[in-house]
Amino acid sequence: MKEKNINWNSKFYDTNHNFVSKHGESLIPLLAPQAGENILDLGCGTGDLTHQIASQCKSITGIDYSENMINEAQKKYPELRFQVEDGHNFSVGTDYDAVFSNAALHWMLEPEKPIQCVYNALKPDGRFVFEMGGHGNIQTIIDAINAAASKLELKDRARVNYFPTIAEYASLLEKNGFSVTFAELYQRPTPLSGENGLRNWIKMFRGGILESLSETQIEEFFSHVENYARAKLFNGNAWVADYVRLRMIVRKRNI
Repeated sequence: MKEKNINWNSKFYDTNHNFVSKHGESLIPLLAPQAGENILDLGCGTGDLTHQIASQCKSITGIDYSENMINEAQKKYPELRFQVEDGHNFSVGTDYDAVFSNAALHWMLEPEKPIQCVYNALKPDGRFVFEMGGHGNIQTIIDAINAAASKLELKDRARVNYFPTIAEYASLLEKNGFSVTFAELYQRPTPLSGENGLRNWIKMFRGGILESLSETQIEEFFSHVENYARAKLFNGNAWVADYVRLRMIVRKRNI
């Protein structure tokens, strides 16, 4: 399933899942934007990180496949440039000093395509700085969703993301003209807001599995998910998602 099959709820995203951009703030120092630079934000969502980077560079463009996300970004930050683009197939010029991406690449299930698009967008020796879900990311949540779907005899299962190892993604990057200068795979347990945190997470990021269910079935589904995941993901006060993140800095080679 490609990213284009996802209908993102931008208001729900900002209200209940702003941890995505909050955690992404620590990626900006790795980008180290400079005053004269032209930067691309790939998978910009509702534009919060784009806005932070904008104050540190000459110009920035935010792109996202979701029209809902782009519309919200334009409302929040009308002075910035945002446009709808498919991460698998975008062409936004070839004069970018850097491409930045937070929590987006794992939704792009044909991973070489965005890498090739990024390569084409960058100037020679341009850098690509990103964070994405890494190998093992949200594994307990995925297992819980699949177990609940099996109990209810649902045909749909948890959406498949692309969560690579360092070696796997580094190989793709090097194959497509990049040199890796920094790579890190790390666990980042992520608290989810409120007692319904896990339910809200599923509604936001895996909502498709609920679309054909009645209210009674949805409640039963969530009960199964929470019972399965509680021992590992509930700390007595809140749900904590089992995030594993992959961060990398790479540079475009001249090939």
